Amino acid sequence: MSEAAVEGLVVAAFGRHFTVECDDGAVRQCYPRGKKATAAVGDRVRIGPEGRTEGAIVAVLPRRNLLYRSDQLRSKQFAANVDRLFIVTATEPDFSDDLVGRALAGAWSAGIAPHVILNKIDRPARLAQARARLAPVAALGVPVIELSALDAPAVRARLAPLLADATSLLLGQSGMGKSTLLNDLVPEAAAATQAHSEALGTGRHTTTSTRLYHLPADIAHGARLIDSPGFQAFGLQHLDREQIARGFPEFGPYAPHCRFYNCTHLHEPGCAVLAALADGRIDPQRHALYARLLAELAAAQRY
Repeated sequence: MSEAAVEGLVVAAFGRHFTVECDDGAVRQCYPRGKKATAAVGDRVRIGPEGRTEGAIVAVLPRRNLLYRSDQLRSKQFAANVDRLFIVTATEPDFSDDLVGRALAGAWSAGIAPHVILNKIDRPARLAQARARLAPVAALGVPVIELSALDAPAVRARLAPLLADATSLLLGQSGMGKSTLLNDLVPEAAAATQAHSEALGTGRHTTTSTRLYHLPADIAHGARLIDSPGFQAFGLQHLDREQIARGFPEFGPYAPHCRFYNCTHLHEPGCAVLAALADGRIDPQRHALYARLLAELAAAQRY
């Protein structure tokens, strides 16, 4: 006789294998049963127990949102039901403005509140340059939090109020100090840390899977933190044109005044967004990113 189905929270993903914290207190290693049962970290799922420590995911419960990561070949879901996104940058090595912009667009399109962390302010040589590059992001109302991951008490003091009673995602390129930040917030995580490669000017990947951690109550009550591998690309291929536009909230005050209701904000006469761009009310780099995303969407639809 099979055991009754139970529900739980996906806390780790390794390919098509998932660790689920079940509501009955058990922790089970699970696999999806059928394509519709493919889960992401942060999902609530229903599983059919198998033996004492395993199970089959038979259903993914309704999500509030879903985020994707991508590479040159595919886009893969990796995190669900996220309240806040923390994009980790650093004074060194160089971070990607394009990745930051894509992550912001993905967050806003999914209804997630984005924040940017500027790490390694203890290395001041490029601090002014990093601040200048993030100024357009701050101008959009995105909090830019400056800190040094080497100062764990200060990290906890700055981030704990933002993490409490929420599920947050820590996202960033390799080498930004993301694993050190995780260790500050979840000491028992013992995440691997590794100095970035000075010769290459880039970081080495130190995280190999996506995991959800429960923060200690004395750091942030009710906080869940999802850590993911170092990103070189953020998945937006699943978005349509309207969803991409939602990722650019600065267009919002102007778009209703466009001459055409289905304006793409790229070339149409009477486009209020393009007028705002020409007047300097919209950042040119942000609009250029929007145009690239629409071009990538159009290219994908041709194949």
